[in-house]
Parts: sequence; structure tokens; C-alpha cells
Amino acid sequence: MGRALRRQQERAQRRQQRQQQRPARGGRPPVSVSGPATAEGRGGGRRWVPRWISDIISELRKVTWPTRHEVGYLTVVVIIVSIFFGAILGVADLGFNWIIENTVLR
Repeated sequence: MGRALRRQQERAQRRQQRQQQRPARGGRPPVSVSGPATAEGRGGGRRWVPRWISDIISELRKVTWPTRHEVGYLTVVVIIVSIFFGAILGVADLGFNWIIENTVLR
């Protein structure tokens, strides 16, 4: 399953959950506005954790991580492309070396 399809499914699930949480009268649920988030409010009383670390952790939870299969596949693609371009650059280097030795250094 590709990332785009996975994200689309997650959005549909979130949309469905929001619709289920709406009140029956047809209005929107009240929006709560809170002050600046503190580490103790989000982390269950962990005052020793700086806010920026908590922010990093919360952002990393939002990331759509690739599956093990995708990681393996993309690793193989990178290795093949690297070998291909390495071979092209090696052949070009040998060709330029031959040209320099047979024309300029003679």
C-alpha cells in the first residue's frame, strides 16, 4: 500500500471519527482554546522534559513511516542507481585519462 493511499485512508477515518463526535443538534462542537502547552500537561507530569523535546516527539508520532518492505525495496533501488552512476563516472574518468595521456602528455 502506497503512502498516498495510506494517508487518504487515515484522513477518511479521522473525518468519520469527527462526524461521530459531533452533537446531534447539527452544530459544531465547541472549540476549546487552551493556553500554551506545558510539559506537565502533555507528558503526564514530566517536568524534567524540555518543551522542544516534547514537540519533537509529538511530531515524530505524526510521521508516516515506511514499511519494512518499502525500506528494503528503496535500499535496493539506491544501491543499483549508485552502482550505475559509479560505472558511468568510472568509464568517463578512464576515457578522459586516455585522452589526456595520448594527446596532451605526448
